[in-house]
Amino acid sequence: MSKIILTGDRPTGRLHVGHYVGSLRRRVELQNSGEFDKIFIMIADAQALTDNADNPEKIRQNVIEVALDYLSVGLDPAKSNLFIQSQISELTELTFFYMNLVTVSRLQRNPTVKAEIQMRNFEASIPVGFFTYPISQASDITAFKATTVPVGEDQLPMLEQTKEIVRKFNSVYGETLVEPEILLPENEACLRLPGTDGKAKMSKSLGNCIYLSDTEEDVRAKVMSMYTDPEHIKITDPGKLEGNTVFTYLDAFSKPEHFAEFLPEYNNLDELKEHYQRGGLGDVKVKKFLNNVLQDELAPIRARRAEFEKDIPEVYNILKRGSDVAREAAAETLAEVKRAMKINYFEDSALIEEQSKKYSR
Repeated sequence: MSKIILTGDRPTGRLHVGHYVGSLRRRVELQNSGEFDKIFIMIADAQALTDNADNPEKIRQNVIEVALDYLSVGLDPAKSNLFIQSQISELTELTFFYMNLVTVSRLQRNPTVKAEIQMRNFEASIPVGFFTYPISQASDITAFKATTVPVGEDQLPMLEQTKEIVRKFNSVYGETLVEPEILLPENEACLRLPGTDGKAKMSKSLGNCIYLSDTEEDVRAKVMSMYTDPEHIKITDPGKLEGNTVFTYLDAFSKPEHFAEFLPEYNNLDELKEHYQRGGLGDVKVKKFLNNVLQDELAPIRARRAEFEKDIPEVYNILKRGSDVAREAAAETLAEVKRAMKINYFEDSALIEEQSKKYSR
């Protein structure tokens, strides 16, 4: 069986460092590993419209932002198919067929759906498209016969629902769909990077994001204002690591070579943590180190983005070419699904012959 990746992001804003350590960085590694036969990376604009239907311009403008972020982190259109979800009409058909395999009560129990509904204060006024987006996600994954889906930990319930749909379909109609496996970040700190204010989630509305496209000065200012240990008032005070955003970011980003270059008095992060915990190490020094680490990581990303920004028409061409490839793959799966469901009437010569004989008696 071919090894195939499907993953993507909603174009509701620019991508930030949480997206980077949670999935983007790993996608580039997987892309360059040579282990996968096909890689599909989707800009999920149709899914984004399920809770932004009254603001389509927001989605329209952010499609190019996400595309630029993808290209700037090193996703290569020669190795990965970058495409726009809404341009693949076959995904909508698959979603429609899968809806018959899922109950309303099962959707209501999905922890991710429940959390998202609560966060958006939808209560009883839930858009049907938003409520059923786990089914749409199953369509996205199965359309490309994805064997691997690299996502964050919060998407585990969604992947489990996809697996249920695959099993149900195959049990009713015969072995047709491929059951995917989730691939989580290996670094625990990358599973869900907190906002710069210490809140559990980065959010544009909260203003606690460091974006991949931020300037060097923007990054520095955000790092220097980061939440640390509120009880670590004097340098001599012992500091706590738990809930300390600066150290969470260092867990996610710092490498041994960063200490040799930017903080040579420490051999590694463990030594830095130990000094902070016993006292005698100030927050400003740690933040300056984190700023250097982030600037080192983000500088080549900024440089690549600047190059792609010079030719926006070509970025759209990349998305169109990727969408053409994606549509062809999804069409093949849809045809197989229709054959399995026995709704491929016009290509079923046996059916036509059978009915012809039946009515010629």
